[in-house]
Amino acid sequence: MGKPYSLDFRKRVVAAVETGGLSCNQAAKQFGIGISTAIGWVRRLRETGSVAPGQMGGHKPKANFGRASCLVAGAHQGRGLHLARACAELAERGLKVDYRAVWNFVHAEKLSFKKKRGGWRTRSSRRRASARPVDKISRPRRA
Repeated sequence: MGKPYSLDFRKRVVAAVETGGLSCNQAAKQFGIGISTAIGWVRRLRETGSVAPGQMGGHKPKANFGRASCLVAGAHQGRGLHLARACAELAERGLKVDYRAVWNFVHAEKLSFKKKRGGWRTRSSRRRASARPVDKISRPRRA
């Protein structure tokens, strides 16, 4: 991962724009940096009063579902779990989560259910007949 430019260098570029009378375009060419970089540094100085770099990297903790975990778990046991519906219900309760965060929670809690023989319905009948065991006990029941 790259490192941010030094604070001294940032101050020189911004000073060239603010007091030197150069445009951001001209200052970027003179100092050999990207135009958007110079524009960003000048904007940062005007908004915050400093050209110091922001935080790079770091750990972003997962969303804490708290009471909302009961909602997701209850939805799974009751009428079935639909992740989009769970996201909408959590948003109504004021918890900002996305689809992936809900999926990670559901997967960590082992609430997802996958059929063991899910692909059998999509295969051709000839292939199904030769691949399945013959005795009736091991075949899944039809509902």
